Amino acid sequence: MDIAYAPCYVLEVPDGHRFPMQKYRWLREQLVHRGIAEPEAFFTPDAMAEADVLAAHTLAYWTKLRDGTLSRSEQRRSGFSWSPELVTRERVIVQGTLECALRALKSGEVALNIAGGTHHAYPDRAEGFCLLNDFGLAANLLLQRGAIRRALVLDCDVHQGNGTAAMMRHEPRVTTFSMHGAHNYPLHKEVSDCDVALPDGTDDPSYLALLEHHLGRLLNPQALLPDLVFYQCGVDVLASDKLGRLSLTPSGCRERDRMVFTRCAELGIPVVCAMGGGYSPNVHDVVEAHLNTFREALDAWT
Repeated sequence: MDIAYAPCYVLEVPDGHRFPMQKYRWLREQLVHRGIAEPEAFFTPDAMAEADVLAAHTLAYWTKLRDGTLSRSEQRRSGFSWSPELVTRERVIVQGTLECALRALKSGEVALNIAGGTHHAYPDRAEGFCLLNDFGLAANLLLQRGAIRRALVLDCDVHQGNGTAAMMRHEPRVTTFSMHGAHNYPLHKEVSDCDVALPDGTDDPSYLALLEHHLGRLLNPQALLPDLVFYQCGVDVLASDKLGRLSLTPSGCRERDRMVFTRCAELGIPVVCAMGGGYSPNVHDVVEAHLNTFREALDAWT
């Protein structure tokens, strides 16, 4: 199990509040402390090369992001105040997902990015705390290099992967699936290959039954299977999440991950994970839910 880790800079959002970054550091510490991962499992990627960023983002947007010439409205839409450290960290995050994908393909198993899941970033703009789209970049680069022929983006974050859906709209080799809150951010939803919009208060049995149905359809041994699954496993589906509006328990969230990993492992499909969102008021609840994702990933391939 390979794990990408990006150093946690202190980031500022436009209203002056500090963006909560401590979960990333704590998650790494707890993975080692609890014996879920060995220290040598972690790697820190370099920043993604500018030429690679252009595999999924426009030159005009990348130039503004790189040079700090985003307008005030563009910065507000991103959720961040621009800084060079912010851009560097984003480039490290997306490179981490790419390298996780390469490692998962090599091992035939799973690799996880402690950060990542930047599914609101469009080719030409930032949205919702997402500047560069890690799944979109990794999928495009792997396809360009001939490392994969087809991929599945399995997005189970509570927010629709609007940027990813828009980015892959005309790429038939990448199937996009998003299972999200119907009344949650973003207000305007894009069209994925398959969207499952959930009503407020969706509980464990309802959620898991729907997921089982769609996994059976998307990852069917009788169908044309992907060479790689990109799994966005945000824990903002929890009932405790202040932004989520769903009602999953920690055990239900863990069962979600078990279902995904077990099916992929049984079919021999490698998986790259990005942790995505998690906004429960008690950050320890968020970290514990993310730890369960790592536990289930480890169990599925041992």
